[in-house]
Amino acid sequence: MTDTSLMAREIAEIPEAVRRFLDGSGEAVEVIARRLADLSPAVTVTVARGSSDHAATYFKYAAEILTGRPVASLGPSVVSVYGTRLHLEGQAALAVSQSGKSPDIVALLRAARDGGAETIALVNVEGSPLGQAAHWQLPLRAGPERSVAATKSFVTSVVGALSLLAAWSADETLKAALRALPDQLAEALNQDWSPALETAAGARSLYALGRGPGFAVASEAALKLKETSVLHAEAYSGAEVLHGPVSLVEEGFPVLAFVPDDAARPGLAEICTRVANSGAALFTVGEAGAGTRLPHAQTGHPLTEPLSMLVSFYRFVEGVARARGHDPDVPRGLKKVTETL
Repeated sequence: MTDTSLMAREIAEIPEAVRRFLDGSGEAVEVIARRLADLSPAVTVTVARGSSDHAATYFKYAAEILTGRPVASLGPSVVSVYGTRLHLEGQAALAVSQSGKSPDIVALLRAARDGGAETIALVNVEGSPLGQAAHWQLPLRAGPERSVAATKSFVTSVVGALSLLAAWSADETLKAALRALPDQLAEALNQDWSPALETAAGARSLYALGRGPGFAVASEAALKLKETSVLHAEAYSGAEVLHGPVSLVEEGFPVLAFVPDDAARPGLAEICTRVANSGAALFTVGEAGAGTRLPHAQTGHPLTEPLSMLVSFYRFVEGVARARGHDPDVPRGLKKVTETL
């Protein structure tokens, strides 16, 4: 195991990767957003797997909150395995991928296009099959990502999706928040989460909680704990955890809650208190009134704050992997490009 992992180096690049996207892809964002405004789709479908699907979930909540128009995730196997013909006339399809190479994702986007959808690919590798399958390609500009665990490409995927949404909906407040984000993410890299390290490193299982965009971040956090640290972690909406999973929480059971300052915070804080009363070793990112609070860099906007929390988590989970004796660059049984059917 090297002193500095590829994962750690790529996490440190996140602020500049976001800055490159904002500086280099702004014109493409405006062009695609104008097309979406003209199309005015009643529904947007998303095409993604793994971490990219969590980025799509982040977009889903942000888009539904801002526009009131539904966003649905398409199951790739519907096309790649079951051979279904899609009917998406007049709608939009947004695909998200680091490599743009997974055959099922490419096939699904092509099927969406054949079915009448306006197709957009957010992809880090320009010229990839996924980009070629889309009407529009939005380059993420994260730079080469060699660590198996996606970090900077995930963050730029979310920033790309939020940038499209801000331009499409003419939301000047969100546009300003995105312009300020690189400096805030640099601050997020310097947050000290060491109070949670021993608990996470010694855990057998862990829950990650969130609501709205915070649930997308909780899902990404749980995945990273599994793939880098070989730690069984599950993500739940703050509401869903009370419908059964809370029964597994006993004395010392670790729970990590992402609690950004948005409309869901009061309800999620109440749920955190109930989980803590069940004996959980509760750690919260954001004010919840219970548990041990982990610091984060505030962004001043509810749709960007979960990203700041996630960047701090990325640095933390790299340390958790090492503390558990794992090399975060060599996750067990995984490779960088996952080609599924």
